[in-house]
Order: sequence, then C-alpha cells, then structure tokens
Amino acid sequence: MRCSRCREQAVINLRAHRLALCEEHFVERFLEVVERAIRRYSLMRRSSRVLVAVSGGKDSLALWDALTELGYRADGLYIDLGIRRQDYSRISREKAERFAEQRGLELRVFSVQEEYGLSMPELRRGSREVCSVCGIVKRHVMNRVALEGGYHVLATGHNLDDEASVLLSNLLRWNTELAARQAPRVEAWHEKLRPKVKPLCLLTEKETATYALVRGIDYVSELECPFSAGATSIALKEALNRIEEHSPGTKLYFYTQFLKHRRIFRSEKPAKRECRSCGFPSAGELCSFCRLLLKSRLRGEKRDN
Repeated sequence: MRCSRCREQAVINLRAHRLALCEEHFVERFLEVVERAIRRYSLMRRSSRVLVAVSGGKDSLALWDALTELGYRADGLYIDLGIRRQDYSRISREKAERFAEQRGLELRVFSVQEEYGLSMPELRRGSREVCSVCGIVKRHVMNRVALEGGYHVLATGHNLDDEASVLLSNLLRWNTELAARQAPRVEAWHEKLRPKVKPLCLLTEKETATYALVRGIDYVSELECPFSAGATSIALKEALNRIEEHSPGTKLYFYTQFLKHRRIFRSEKPAKRECRSCGFPSAGELCSFCRLLLKSRLRGEKRDN
C-alpha cells in the first residue's frame, strides 16, 4: 500500500476518506484535523492556557503531543486514582511522567488518596457503578486543578469513537438532557468552572493509536482499567465498528450531523448554587463529589466500629 500523496510506503489506510498515508503525511494530516476541530468549534485561542487531562493512554498523550506541536501552551494533569489492581495507577502514572520528562513539559500529579484519604476503589464501594464514580472524581479534580492553576480550558482525549458511542448511548435511551450537553466544547456555566474541549473529536481511535506509534509515544497499551470490563461503552463501540467496516465514514457522519442539528435537544441551565463543603457548583447543598466522599467516609467508620 502506497501513500496517496507521495507514493512512499503507507502506514495507515483511511477507508472513510479513501486515503492511504505515509508517516510524514499522516502526522501532517493528523495535526491539520486537530487544528481544524479547534477552529471549527472554537475550542480555544492560541493564547489559551490549556490543561490536558492525561491518563497514560494513547489518546490523551497523543492530544498533549499534538497541541504542543501546534504551538499551544499545554500542561498535563494526571489524576492518581489509587487503583492497585494490576498496578494500574502506578504504571499509567509512570507513562505520563516519562512522556512529560522526555519532552520537557509540565505535568501536575494529583493523588486522590493523599488529598482525600480514600482511593477510587474505596470511593466506589456502595450503590454507584464504578465508571460513574470515576467520572465524578475526575470532573471534580480537573475543575479544582484548572481553577487553582489559572487555566483557561480543560482538554480531554475523547476521540470520534468515544463521542459516537456516547451519542448512540444517549439516543438509544432517549436521554435528551445528556444529548443536549454533548459537544466538542462544553461551556462553563459557573465562574469556578472551565470550558471542556475535545480536540480529537474528528479523529478515530485507530488514528490516535497510529499517531502515538509514529511519534514514538510510550503509552499504556496492553493494560485496560481493571474496572472497565463489561462496560456498555465497549459494546457500543464494537457495534459501531461493525457498521463502520461495512460502511466507512458512518461514525464521522453520525457525529458531525448530530452537531449540526443538536439544537433540537434542549437542557435546562443548572442553578448557580455552590456546595457548602467545597464551594464548587452544585445542584444541592452538597455536590456529587462531596456526597460521595461523605458516604464513603461514613461506610469506613461503620466498618471500623
């Protein structure tokens, strides 16, 4: 297979675009698509201070690498959730730290265990699903670090596969409230929050993996989160991949057409209340994170007594 632009050996075949590319032209196109998403959806300004949430995986590290290559002022944030099973947190943290060190970038490490006295596995004990608990913890920490660090936007490595599967999940359940909030840029509705942006939203997981490989990014490749087994999102991604195999370009069309028509979905603006414990925006007296923290500590006290 030869590159469509220079006839050198191709490293990837993008069937959705009828395009095969060599290493040089693939990296060039990847960066072009990231920049296109940033401009098309007004994700950030060139002068914005960006905090990139990194997990040690291919998507977040590829995003951080791409943003720095494009000249954006981007620092990383690794949230250590204290997942000891399979040494998951330690290994993924080392990947993020090594990436930052090799490229001379600033990485902020936030340990949930050290800060709150409980790891994510301890916080999850109870009725909530583990992915839901993880999301609550990460959102709280990201907002806190972004606010305290003076960053303008929070960037995450959500790719096209992620966005398409979330969209499919929301539509299958007719969760119009969540569908209305889904966008490449989620605006902040409170002064203590920061906009959340997804510069990889037009690129597939295959593309981010290839970019990481070509750029020599050492990421967590053979180790999945030990709590992700059986997640609905995995099944939805597999279903979309089967459709994509039969009809290349379906995922991109599905997602971009949704963005054109997403105004048909409406969501109510949250009340601008603040949590009486942490001071961050909340729908009630306590935000989701502080309620989770309180319940976990109470369960711990009962076990100790």
